[in-house]
Amino acid sequence: MSFKIYPTLVVACISSVSLSVNTLAAPPTQPAISVAEKPNLKIGFIKLTDMVPLAVAAEKGFFKDEGLNVQLEAQSNWKVLYDRLANGELDGAHMLAAMPLGSATGVTGQKEIIAPFTLSYNGAGITVSNEVWGNMKANVPMVAGKPKHPISAAALAPVIANYKKSGKPFNLGMTFPVGTHNYLLRYWLAAGGVHPGMYNPQKGDNSGNTGGDVMLSVVPPPQMVATMQAGTTMGYSVGEPWNQQAVMKRIGVPVITSDKIWKDGADKVFGVTKQFADTNPKTTIKVVKALIRASYWLDEGNNVHRAEASKIISKPNYVGADSTVIDNSMTGTFEFEKGDVRAVPDFNKFFRGGQYGIPYYSDAIWWLTQMRRWGTLPQSKPDGWYMEMAKKSYRPQIYVQAAKELIAEGKMKATDFPNLNKNSFMKAPQVSPLDGIKFDGNKPNAYLASFKIGNK
Repeated sequence: MSFKIYPTLVVACISSVSLSVNTLAAPPTQPAISVAEKPNLKIGFIKLTDMVPLAVAAEKGFFKDEGLNVQLEAQSNWKVLYDRLANGELDGAHMLAAMPLGSATGVTGQKEIIAPFTLSYNGAGITVSNEVWGNMKANVPMVAGKPKHPISAAALAPVIANYKKSGKPFNLGMTFPVGTHNYLLRYWLAAGGVHPGMYNPQKGDNSGNTGGDVMLSVVPPPQMVATMQAGTTMGYSVGEPWNQQAVMKRIGVPVITSDKIWKDGADKVFGVTKQFADTNPKTTIKVVKALIRASYWLDEGNNVHRAEASKIISKPNYVGADSTVIDNSMTGTFEFEKGDVRAVPDFNKFFRGGQYGIPYYSDAIWWLTQMRRWGTLPQSKPDGWYMEMAKKSYRPQIYVQAAKELIAEGKMKATDFPNLNKNSFMKAPQVSPLDGIKFDGNKPNAYLASFKIGNK
């Protein structure tokens, strides 16, 4: 896949829905009822577990409560989804968290896309084939007879070296160049001393493989398992259920989950074009209201609804995978090597644990640092630029308005939300469980300087 670099756009925030973040007001006795400018909507998604807030909002009537008639439509791959949203064929979409940032920076096109809601946190994994796992397992430290996690890509390095000696390429799949699975895979490889390759758009090289020890290529999520089974790839980075599917089919072994790379990072967002939000501000808020309720339902009562959610999205019109496979991650467990089932309670997060579905600026900044690190963004930028791009793409102001309306209508309580009175929408600094490197969203350049591999 190739993409063009366009000049960075500087566009003002959505005036029609931009709101000051004040204390959540007490519910009025008779809340005003607004009407959506566009009640009939088509929203696109990819067949991944983390599209579940959209399915729940539809199946539980949350969209209907907002006067919305929503058609959820599966898309064949992320590029098709992105292009259809940008050209107006879709009104909204389940998107990789970095996609709106690709839009804001001009990397993926000139149509500005914004994210007023985060659909999921964590939720991805990296899987290798049985053959590769058999070769790398001897390099993995063991505890009580089981591999010690998180597993470093350092265990994979000798395997890659042997492939090189035999003249065979070591190909790994990811889902989209300006995407979460691509950057998580690169992070994991580099942390283990394996160079994942660089993008060099200034020289017309958008392969992402310049100087790499491996080759990374785009594979649509539902095709990951079959592509590895055919021997085209030796492994891949993707969301669920396609890691657990490899275990069920006994053809692969997941080696790490994304919460062990960057804990509670935004993985998918709900995206709309800025033009759509400007033209349909009430509709945009109503969609976010329905998604807040769906995300709350998913995490309510210590995940009491997760098994039901798995059954919902197992339907062919949603993810179309066996609900028992979806259950593995959705209900807080994850199977690595066959029989090695471990508790991973935070693999899928939607609302709880300080997340709430808020589009945090710090999450946007993390993805921007990865875009710079691997050359998607060819030039270094000052710290302030990262915040500027984050605010251009991620729109917590819309979320705040939606939350206020839900409280005013009695559908949720003020105590269900964080204190939004003085919220900076920046998470506290955190250290990666994988490599111990600290990320502070206020200091993106210092963060980039801490890595041995990649741009500064």
